[in-house]
Amino acid sequence: MNLWIPPNNVTEFVLLGLTQNPHLQKILFVVLLLVFLFTVLANLLIVITISLSPTLSTPMYFFLMHLSFIDASFTSVTTPKMVIDLLYQKRTICWDGCLTQLFVGHLLGGSETIVLTVMAYDRYVAICKPLHYTAIMRQGLCQLLVVVTWTGGILHATVQILFTMDLTFCGPNVIDHFMCEFFSLLELSCSDTYRLGIVVAANTGGMCLLIFFMLLISYIVILSSLKSHGSEGRHKAFSTCSAHFTVVVLFFVPCIFTYLRPVATYPVDKLVTVFFAILCPMLNPIIYTVRNTEVKNAMRSLLKRRVT
Repeated sequence: MNLWIPPNNVTEFVLLGLTQNPHLQKILFVVLLLVFLFTVLANLLIVITISLSPTLSTPMYFFLMHLSFIDASFTSVTTPKMVIDLLYQKRTICWDGCLTQLFVGHLLGGSETIVLTVMAYDRYVAICKPLHYTAIMRQGLCQLLVVVTWTGGILHATVQILFTMDLTFCGPNVIDHFMCEFFSLLELSCSDTYRLGIVVAANTGGMCLLIFFMLLISYIVILSSLKSHGSEGRHKAFSTCSAHFTVVVLFFVPCIFTYLRPVATYPVDKLVTVFFAILCPMLNPIIYTVRNTEVKNAMRSLLKRRVT
């Protein structure tokens, strides 16, 4: 029985997937399966390392732990079905599954937007107000910011799903994508979607653009304040901020491209979504660990304890 009954006779959608080439499908199956497994394991390793390492019990790593959990969950929303669908010629998703995929994807995407903003604020306080850092970033505030992160994600996803539930579909039901994507549904709908497209562009794309510029300005302020730090402190702060800003760019640029535009779909959308939903969650743990000595040392220490 459907959890939500669509206002039409469409009960499922046909997904065209990444490619129709059988040979390429087999290659992509292996590659994307390995990427998915690495992404989930790498992010969960960061979650476990931070949660079990006393040396990483600071606000920065507390928020990084939540970012890694979001990334592991985010890639799990679409990648498993996409990988499995590569083994079949006919790929379908039911109405309930489509709405669930949309809701959870936007919940996690909205939460990641907020947690990246929170991480930027943490770095701003640490570098620009070091003497007041402990007093400002106290445990209670950090926990409150995490609650705000998830609450904001839920509210954003709820708005998106309410928009989707109001759409009417008269046919066809073929989505030229490997997942239920909001603009693809708008194109299939026989409802008047012009105003809805503007609202979605403002709700998602506009917010991504606004937050991205806010973060850009905050990092300019942070980099300007590094002039007053010693060479060692400046190098450490720059390394941390450059890693975080790289993650911000990788996340927000595809978001802005995908949602800040008129209702339309393009062939490049699939590649952008692959990068946004699959490759970006894989790159985040690499970016945060390769240049982070504290995380690498904590992982080695944890591994030694498990071995002995």
